[in-house]
Amino acid sequence: MFFSFDPIPYLVLVVFLAAIATSAIKILREYERGVVFRLGRLLRAKGPGLIILIPVIDKMVKVSLRTVAMDVPPQDVITRDNVSVKVNAVLYFRVMDPERAIVEVEDYLYATSQLAQTTLRSVLGEVDLDQLLSEREQINEKLQNILDAQSDTWGIKVSLVEIKHVDLPQDMQRAIAKQAEAERERRAKVINAEGEFQASTRLAEAAAIMMKEPAALQLRYLQTLVDITGEHATVVLPIPLELIPKLGKGKGEA
Repeated sequence: MFFSFDPIPYLVLVVFLAAIATSAIKILREYERGVVFRLGRLLRAKGPGLIILIPVIDKMVKVSLRTVAMDVPPQDVITRDNVSVKVNAVLYFRVMDPERAIVEVEDYLYATSQLAQTTLRSVLGEVDLDQLLSEREQINEKLQNILDAQSDTWGIKVSLVEIKHVDLPQDMQRAIAKQAEAERERRAKVINAEGEFQASTRLAEAAAIMMKEPAALQLRYLQTLVDITGEHATVVLPIPLELIPKLGKGKGEA
């Protein structure tokens, strides 16, 4: 008597056991945590390493604890002095509490992005254009503090916010260029005026000294003659009037 062997049921059993083992055994990396729900109720966050789950009963949501660099799309902002600009930024944050990041908000990445966009428009609408261009570090710090405080309930820590680019209208760019050119001209005139003032002050002091010491005036006169002559130049030296009587007297005695 022969018995027929049907391998199909055994294959189905093997596949079923493999599926159960795959759903029951999870391996998490060092930077990952698994938020486990048992029959819909939050159990706790597990990991890293080997995680054993009860098939069908336990469900796990994987969360990364690494820092996320998120680009904030360009936002149309009207500053306090009614200048329309387009500003984009970059946001650095990480999940500190995986349980709250999953339970308190539906999608913490999307929620953080939307919060960053609205906060960027709100904060930049309270500053002037000059402040936006010159006080960027203070604005970045203010953005970081606001975002960190509002996302704390989601278990997220915002570590840094940086404004990347401020796109100005063409007419505003020309106005700023003209203003910078006028400022450079003003500084050049101020420096030139200060140089003239210092030179005139020194000349007045030198003239006062020469008035007190006639010999110093004569020495300066001779020094000037040396400066204006060359090696082959012919120089006519005028004789001071006070020396003429002395020369005439010398001839009569001879």
